[in-house]
Amino acid sequence: MENNKEKNFIREIVDEHMRTDRFDGKVRTRFPPEPNGYLHIGHAKAICIDFGIAAAYNGLCNLRMDDTNPEKEEAEYVDSIIEDVKWLGFDWGDRLFYASDYFEKIYGYAAELIRLGKAYVCDLTADQVRDTRGTLTEPGKNSPFRDRPAEENLRLFEGMRNGEFPDGSRTLRAKIDMASSHIIMRDPVLYRIKREHHHRTGDKWCIYPMYDFAHCLSDSIEGITHSICTLEFENNRPLYDWVLDALGAYHPQQIEFARLNISHTILSKRKLLELVRDRRVTGWDDPRMPTLSGLRRRGYTASAIRNFCDRIGVSKMDSIIDLAVLENAVREELNKTAPRAMAVLRPLKLVITNYPEGKTEELDAVNNPEDPSAGTRKVPFGRELYIERDDFREVPPPKFYRLSPGKEVRLRYAYFVKCVDCVKDAKTGEVTEVRCVYDPATRGGDAPDGRKVKATLHWVSAAHAVNAEVRLYGNLFTKRDPNDAPERSDYRANLNKNSLEILASCKMEPSLGEAKTAGRYQFERLGYFYLDPVASQEGKRIFNRTVSLKDEWTKLEQKSLKKSQ
Repeated sequence: MENNKEKNFIREIVDEHMRTDRFDGKVRTRFPPEPNGYLHIGHAKAICIDFGIAAAYNGLCNLRMDDTNPEKEEAEYVDSIIEDVKWLGFDWGDRLFYASDYFEKIYGYAAELIRLGKAYVCDLTADQVRDTRGTLTEPGKNSPFRDRPAEENLRLFEGMRNGEFPDGSRTLRAKIDMASSHIIMRDPVLYRIKREHHHRTGDKWCIYPMYDFAHCLSDSIEGITHSICTLEFENNRPLYDWVLDALGAYHPQQIEFARLNISHTILSKRKLLELVRDRRVTGWDDPRMPTLSGLRRRGYTASAIRNFCDRIGVSKMDSIIDLAVLENAVREELNKTAPRAMAVLRPLKLVITNYPEGKTEELDAVNNPEDPSAGTRKVPFGRELYIERDDFREVPPPKFYRLSPGKEVRLRYAYFVKCVDCVKDAKTGEVTEVRCVYDPATRGGDAPDGRKVKATLHWVSAAHAVNAEVRLYGNLFTKRDPNDAPERSDYRANLNKNSLEILASCKMEPSLGEAKTAGRYQFERLGYFYLDPVASQEGKRIFNRTVSLKDEWTKLEQKSLKKSQ
């Protein structure tokens, strides 16, 4: 993780602070999500940076829920955040905090700003505040309530807390500069009246601090040294600094980095929530979602995600990372660690006509060629097998090296077989059975006479096959930039209608009938698959495809692009 990686601009800033002893040689960071949705892969980058920087300097990293907007926050989201950060492999010890822990202190800080003449209660509506804020080229206009005496402001602010005024009727605003070149500094709202039940404080409060006000004070209260956040908060930094300086409070250093953007992916919690609410997906943990719970259910490992975050690095420049980089991270890991197995997803029966009826033999199969210590397993072989329907063509196209009439192929770990006939459905003409003969001298996959074959097929013994369902997941969006939508539509117009294919009658080798919940496997020639821990149940095993063996999507896109040129 971060503590062993090359230098980046954040590390250089921290190094300088360590050299100058700015924070007495201490490093304390925090990961501060708003509990208004599930964490996604973009948050994983922030988590790795926050916890990684702390680890690199023998510091501490807090986990803090910035729960200042009860209208959109839920305990379910809090629980999911805790689970996801733990799953990624990070530990915050006893330092789980909530902004709501500090509501009383933050209220006191607001009152102090009023006493200092740096905040006032404003009766303008949200629309009026917006209309008087000005533009990039024109200054804003002072609120008519800007010069209320401090005593009146304190009384009104207390009345806001006590529920004396309707929602939206009054706000507390900082008194800064309505002509500031930073629009955020034009008397921003610090508190609003909002009668919403809070998942932790219940109905104790009917006023809530704005995120920008609560966030910097929470950092200060916790003694954070480096407040690391994504680049969109760079414009908010003047307000972060102003609040702490106006109060004379302890002042962390805010540092911004570029957020993660991935092709064919949406990383907006608002939009992800829309997909869930519109039932475009089955939930936050749908394996097509870029949420950590979705990736976990799809079969991604925490270490693969951490490696991905290390690989893409830290920058201040926005860019789009190709989805293939994330897929390659899990593919590389599973290639080394996932046991192999044979599964037939679209089964076609193959009968070896010269193989003795009723005979079964056990063949040795390698568990993982990348790991000799993984050993071998026994797979049963008999007269009737299943092969992939795509591995047979009655009339083969050019360069089709798999099974066809008169053609000989190798069955993985078994024998050479030659197709001599096929059986078809009388009504549809569809091939229902392939008939072959085998060469008993080729057991293990090599011919004593030295003849070669150009294809090796995987298979499953029909008599021993385990039934299972397989779900093939593709990209959720068809376009590299899902927001690039036609006029009068939005990102949802780019949803991939073929992002999920369910295969209900797959055939597996017997070892997969004993697969443990949440087990990861490479189905030979097909990809990496994960036993779904949510949907699987007794008597019904469901495997999710984590990733194919190769980056097929990129190849298809490039092929399509060449055709259009």
